[in-house]
Amino acid sequence: MIFRLGEFHAFSGGGRRFLYTVPSAGIFELDDTSAAVLAILTQKDATEQELLAVADAETIGELYQSRIITTAEGFVSEPQPLPENFPLQTMVMNLTNQCNLSCQYCYEFGEDKVATPEGKPKFMDFETACASVDYLFTQSAGRHGVHITFFGGETLMNFPLLKKVVDYAKQKAADQGRSIDFSLTTNATLLTPAIIEYLSANEIGVTVSMDGDKASHDKFRVFSNGKGSYDIIEPRVRALIKEHKTRPIVARVTMTSQAMDVLGTYRHLKNDLGFHEIGFAPVTTSPNRLYSIDNRGLDSVLDQFGVLASEYLAHALRGEHHGFSNVSDTLAELHQGVNKSHPCGAGLGLVGVGPSGDIAPCHRFVDSDSHTLGHVSTGIDKAKQNDFLSRGHIQVKTDCSTCFARPLCAGGCHHEAYVRYGDTGHPNLHYCDWIRGWTNTCLEIYGAIAAQNPDFLRHFSERKAAA
Repeated sequence: MIFRLGEFHAFSGGGRRFLYTVPSAGIFELDDTSAAVLAILTQKDATEQELLAVADAETIGELYQSRIITTAEGFVSEPQPLPENFPLQTMVMNLTNQCNLSCQYCYEFGEDKVATPEGKPKFMDFETACASVDYLFTQSAGRHGVHITFFGGETLMNFPLLKKVVDYAKQKAADQGRSIDFSLTTNATLLTPAIIEYLSANEIGVTVSMDGDKASHDKFRVFSNGKGSYDIIEPRVRALIKEHKTRPIVARVTMTSQAMDVLGTYRHLKNDLGFHEIGFAPVTTSPNRLYSIDNRGLDSVLDQFGVLASEYLAHALRGEHHGFSNVSDTLAELHQGVNKSHPCGAGLGLVGVGPSGDIAPCHRFVDSDSHTLGHVSTGIDKAKQNDFLSRGHIQVKTDCSTCFARPLCAGGCHHEAYVRYGDTGHPNLHYCDWIRGWTNTCLEIYGAIAAQNPDFLRHFSERKAAA
């Protein structure tokens, strides 16, 4: 029998050697015997007898079973059929498609928008909201817990409906002996003491869209008159963080070519304002926009991410929380052995629902006629859902077939793909080098934690992987 190397990515952490096995998304520490086997196969294909000169049969068998090594014929991977029924877990409920800000880069209202809201309700009504909740519970059969994320537009512009939905959904869950939790995303301009008290009392998680200090935030997050929103939200954010006691408050930062001070932004949001966690994402846009980040800009972002990642590791080795959620989210997926068929749960365990009740794959496609999958009153059109999911499956993305990061990336965001390439199933090729670099960084951090403070990894056992 002839053996050769399988598909894996080698990395080190904490002075130890590890392998990330791509087909299984497993992480293995490499001992000297296994390393000797790989050293032989790095030079040439080898017979079992040649490998037995440096390792016993059990070690060779374990390496084969883990697909770290393979035979000359390789492994045959049968295409995975799409599940006929996949229970919902999360609904992103767009309470309104209206917003009191006019952010230039906004995917919903900006230059690259896909939404076609003309002639549709601007605010969801209670009847549609109840039908949406009913749909979530009906389509989540088999799951004990479900989740609703309230979204917009600006979510708090329809706050009275949010309160009614919370009451209705809680009662629905109680009647069925199930659980439900809630979160929302907001620009924070409409927060009041009463709203903050309600959100805390009902344990509603809050993500604030905020791009850093005044100079960074006010570049794009402006009102219709062009005035920046930082001075309005800063005291409200401080009050939210101080008074909301039941859930950690997190910030979501949109990076643009004119706001790429990752380190300064993190320090301001974490140290000055007191957010529990901060996550960063490059703006979703066509490459010809002035605020689009080019390759040199992405390199700068990755370098700054690396600095924060090193800080994260130092905190983890002391058993302390850091707050850079880009690391936490990736480590959680690595720890759980996530191996994605699709970039996220869009159209599978997650859907977005617009004010009209139209169902979209996720909140980024809400109110887009060309991406509607159905309606909460009639359900999802299976043909449309299957078309969306089939095109987004990692097995049809040939550009991804040799990339070690594909178990975590699966080709990248459907919406980003549509904006860039006009196809929700197209791999996000403009981010490939960046994703590989960042995945390697997180693997090294994982390895170092596993080697030097493995107890810290238990934090990721229950952390929900990003969907």
